[in-house]
Amino acid sequence: MSRHDRTMRTGQDRANLYDEITGRIIAELEAGRFPWVQPWGTSAAKAPLGLPKNASSGRNYSGINILILWGAVVQHGFPGQGWLTYRQAAALGGNVRKGERGTTVVYADRFVPEDEKRRARETGEEAQAIPFLKRFTVFNTAQCEGLPDDTTVTVPPPPPGLIEPKVEALIRATGIDFRIGGDKAFYVPADDYVVVPPPQAYFEPINWHRTALHEIGHASGHRSRLNRDFSSSFGTKKYAFEELIAEMSSAFCCASLGIVPTVRHADYIGSWLDVLREDSRAVVRAASQASKAADWILSFLPEDDSAPVAAEPSIDRRAA
Repeated sequence: MSRHDRTMRTGQDRANLYDEITGRIIAELEAGRFPWVQPWGTSAAKAPLGLPKNASSGRNYSGINILILWGAVVQHGFPGQGWLTYRQAAALGGNVRKGERGTTVVYADRFVPEDEKRRARETGEEAQAIPFLKRFTVFNTAQCEGLPDDTTVTVPPPPPGLIEPKVEALIRATGIDFRIGGDKAFYVPADDYVVVPPPQAYFEPINWHRTALHEIGHASGHRSRLNRDFSSSFGTKKYAFEELIAEMSSAFCCASLGIVPTVRHADYIGSWLDVLREDSRAVVRAASQASKAADWILSFLPEDDSAPVAAEPSIDRRAA
């Protein structure tokens, strides 16, 4: 097979994979379900809150794989968030039970072929990397047997009393100008500050935390942080795309902190569907950006999550 044929085949496989993932997400949205919060609002969810994790390496899955694996947890009623490849299960001394069907996740990366490296050396030009998207199959630890006990233990979410100080400490640690006041929640990219109404303005106080994490998700994209595009105005597809990133980022952060995620802007569902139908790569890119935003935010969690909040937090409580 020639290089041209291999490139075409790789491109077609990648396009088919994007189409397949996007089609699944569109079907969920059209049915009125939001894949980044749906698992935790149903009785079918038996697993504890949290991001899906590789039970062998301990690393969290990211991007679109979070949505894929959360969906599988709900669909099959798995009791935990741990996942393994067939080989990883065997390496841990266990095995996948006979007859179990795995879940397909994806790995995106770039590589430089040897002939491209050679061409670059000969011409003095920069070598061009080729993007690729690879499928691989994982199994929930509940589909395996003979695994060490510590790979199947599920960690319950923290007690509700620990959530508020943890979130407040996290917001303070990011260094973002965060103001409490007024009656609307928003982020101002030009001046780089967040405004969220006081907790008592919410029917359920926990919603303050969800809203705060959504707006902090927007702020993570400032040019001094992750440098996302805030140039578009309300009603545009770029604006809807940024809202999609903030929705997912908030859900990923909430799940990591033991807070049940919710949808903040369900009224954007039509705009999101327009974006996804126009570009089959959009949901994968949005999930990737959301994962980077959540990783950036959660990187400020103190090592001791139960550490008390300082007596004088730097969150600005002025009416905005």
